[in-house]
Amino acid sequence: MEAVSHKIGLACAGGGVEGAVYEIGALCALEDAITGLDFQNMHVYVGVSAGALITSNLANQISPRQMSLAILSHKSMVNPISPEILFKPAVQEFFSKALEIPGFTTKKLYRFLKNFSDNTVLGALADFTELLPVGVFDNQPLANYLANNFTNNGISDDFRTLGKTLRVVATELDTGHTVRFGEPGFDHVPISKAVQASTALPGVYLPVEIDGKSYVDGVARRTVHASVALNEGSDLVFCINPIVPLDSETADEALRSQFGPMRKRGLPTVMSQTFRSMIHSRMKAGIKGYATSFPDADLLLFEPKADDYRMFYNNVFSYSTRREVCEHAYQMTLDNVRERSAEIKPVLQKYGLTLNRNTLNNPDQNLYTNQIKPVRGRLSSLDETLNKLDKLLGSDQQVA
Repeated sequence: MEAVSHKIGLACAGGGVEGAVYEIGALCALEDAITGLDFQNMHVYVGVSAGALITSNLANQISPRQMSLAILSHKSMVNPISPEILFKPAVQEFFSKALEIPGFTTKKLYRFLKNFSDNTVLGALADFTELLPVGVFDNQPLANYLANNFTNNGISDDFRTLGKTLRVVATELDTGHTVRFGEPGFDHVPISKAVQASTALPGVYLPVEIDGKSYVDGVARRTVHASVALNEGSDLVFCINPIVPLDSETADEALRSQFGPMRKRGLPTVMSQTFRSMIHSRMKAGIKGYATSFPDADLLLFEPKADDYRMFYNNVFSYSTRREVCEHAYQMTLDNVRERSAEIKPVLQKYGLTLNRNTLNNPDQNLYTNQIKPVRGRLSSLDETLNKLDKLLGSDQQVA
């Protein structure tokens, strides 16, 4: 829990489903590695895209541990997210575009023939890009999932009654302006709807309509939006960023041989690497600027290593893979804290936080077994108690 005289914030970036799973593992590791750190009691939460999903849960008093159990399909205040929730085809969008084809074709053909000498076939065909759907999937099910999860657990889908400062970042499509849902003027929007807007990655999901305006993924402008937490008065901001481009030159030779060149793995891989490279470069430039804009504040960034093939290539729709990715993120974050302990320790001390040497010096530290062991211990004690009670009742019955 933050010290009384200091304000500690959390900013979580995007990264799709695998990014959300990474962030859960990283948050669990940081709570275990830093004594006094409690991500359910931050001064401010800032989330963009997948990070908005994570921070909206944290602000609603759903802990990283509870979220990590949900990854294993255990209901622990958070229901697991199935592929159907995230990848519902935008059928209505495809259908409406199909209905436009006859009239649009007639109009374009007439214009082409009327100005035949001034047009080319390729130029005329380029006009037909207007008929392409603006998104492949509809993430309305995600908003429904969150609203249902918050309602069923008796927590809040309303920024105004949340009791925590939560900022969900999205981009207004027609202006390119950044919008921070949760701020005055934007706090009437349900948290679930704000998260839906923040996760609407252009080309993948349909833009989200709110109050007559269209919104898309907040990553379109910045990556972690740590400045939002700093502007809210945070003295220290923990930043979690899963989106890192892969650097195969620094990776193990066996991994390079196993996965091969990116261009051989298809368009999605090439696009992912390009997207990661652009936004990561932009994020590093932004963080450097914070030193000038907020000279008295501290920022601690945690992200995967550039040669982490495990985070770049994964399929988190298998429950076993989700567990592996979350455990991997947990272990990598602990390693990060160990490697940077000389840098991190004095920063933490300024805010009444200390490194937990018991955790960091434990070679067997593990995310899931550490959660399961205490349960098994209690069950063992319960079994012993029941056995004693059974013997006692048995002897009484014999006496009777």
